[in-house]
Amino acid sequence: MDQSNNNVQPEHLARKERKELRRQERDEEKQKLARQRTTKRITKIALGVIIIAGSIGMFVWYIASRPPVPEGEFISRRGLHWHPELAIFVDGEKQEIPANIGIGVTHNPIHTHDTSGVIHLEFQGMVRQDDVGLGRFFELWGKNFMEFGSLVRMTVDGEENTELENYKMKDGKKIELRYE
Repeated sequence: MDQSNNNVQPEHLARKERKELRRQERDEEKQKLARQRTTKRITKIALGVIIIAGSIGMFVWYIASRPPVPEGEFISRRGLHWHPELAIFVDGEKQEIPANIGIGVTHNPIHTHDTSGVIHLEFQGMVRQDDVGLGRFFELWGKNFMEFGSLVRMTVDGEENTELENYKMKDGKKIELRYE
């Protein structure tokens, strides 16, 4: 505290008055520190509220602004566990489909375990039509659908099918691709 405001120099004050003056200065300093702490606390709380409210607002905006997915695009809302079989022939010779496609650091819902040609479709939660496309399996495998030949004939359970990479795989279906 500035003693010139009291118009009395500390040397001219009695011992008791000087002691009281120091006590007042300490009290004022404590009050100042308390105000600073309160201001910091209020600022932290306000920033926390702003961050939380902003996060919630962004989440709500994201959910509200997503385009709706037409009901017909869903296969399942509770996941699925299907096993179609794929056989690939190039000039009449059967090709081996490698084991462990889609299995690694992350376990992809579309994967193989062995070289039998069984494709495992093991999805959790919502599954869309595009999730089970034959083309998705080829992408995961790292192959172009037309990589085995320029002319391909496809059958599903022995019936001709022209959907090729757009075919939506289903449980128990036997898919055969013949490239020439």
